[in-house]
Amino acid sequence: MSRERLGEALRQLYLRVPLGMRLGLAPMQAACERAGHPERSFETVHVAGTNGKGSVSAMTEAIVRAQGKRTGLFTSPHLTRFAERIRVNGEPIDDDALCDALEEALTVGADLSFFETATLAAFLAFRNAGVEIAVLEVGIGGRLDATNVIVAPRATAITKVAFDHQDKLGNTLAEIAREKAGIAKAGVPMVVGTVTEEARRAIERACYAVKAKAEFLDDERIPKIKVSSPLPGLYQSANVRVASRLGVHLGADEATIARGLATAKWPGRFETIEHATGAVLPDAAHNPDGMLAFIASLSALRSRFPADRCALVFGALADKEWSEMIDLAAKHFEHRVYTVPKGRAAVRPDTIRERHAGIVEEDPVRALVTARGIVGEKGLVVVCGSIFLVGELRGYLLGIPADPAVAL
Repeated sequence: MSRERLGEALRQLYLRVPLGMRLGLAPMQAACERAGHPERSFETVHVAGTNGKGSVSAMTEAIVRAQGKRTGLFTSPHLTRFAERIRVNGEPIDDDALCDALEEALTVGADLSFFETATLAAFLAFRNAGVEIAVLEVGIGGRLDATNVIVAPRATAITKVAFDHQDKLGNTLAEIAREKAGIAKAGVPMVVGTVTEEARRAIERACYAVKAKAEFLDDERIPKIKVSSPLPGLYQSANVRVASRLGVHLGADEATIARGLATAKWPGRFETIEHATGAVLPDAAHNPDGMLAFIASLSALRSRFPADRCALVFGALADKEWSEMIDLAAKHFEHRVYTVPKGRAAVRPDTIRERHAGIVEEDPVRALVTARGIVGEKGLVVVCGSIFLVGELRGYLLGIPADPAVAL
């Protein structure tokens, strides 16, 4: 298959970006019916949450793969290549299969948005590949997310509830929790990570309304599985607990869970890249809750990289809580470089500089080079504030060809 064919399919897909990530199930339900309900051809696990849902999805898929099942994994957004969103047996879908799925989704779902089309393409790809069980990460919220057209998942999860996407999900933790708990299904266990009492009550009510089985991991009666985190970052320990408990509901024993977790990969999360020019640490923290979790993990690196040998490259989308994020991060970095991530409208770096002193480099690669010049080859450059900034610079460092970034 020529790259031109895939390029045209992606071009047609990206033309749907202006529709945004609209909430509502009717267009997806109709498209799935026209496509012969591909979402019913495999079993599913459904994962929601403000932060951690991608990590939990990746770990859960690895556990299922360790059971000997043929797996699918649908996540968003992509870091570098669109194919990262749709994985079969742990690997990004190949170009031929991706093109087939995209072309069919574009035709069958002519009225769908970018994210809805991507979701339908994943369902089609998983059916075509003979996937037995797929782990689906929610895009935004849960109740009205395109992934919520599935009707009978094996298990569901909410990793965490914090403030993000308030314009779509609500301005209180209870409102946000209700939207995320909208993936609950009758008789299906819902594993819930650590949440506030306000969020817990909202989740309990939502699960009770549909007769789902809410299971809160702070309940001492739930057996704990003694497995270590396969991914770097202190915050992954909480995600391991959610993924491990999902593994139990999927019939995996402790040895299989441990074996699966050991193979899990989720790049761009407290990931150290040992580049020829020096160490770079990208982390996808893109809201205040994520930034707090990221900063808590930084202390483990201070013996190797003291504060004066660390530089921050920071950029954020304008609709994120960027001021709170940089307030949290700035005190931990003497050297700061502000830049412009792609995806959608970004906060101007000179606006960030007005809040905390730093150097402005609008081009992310220039920002990386500038930060490296400050700390030298034995220093550490940290990249955070936006998933799309992480994706661009990670791709640059590793020489990965990139598809356009899109914040959907």
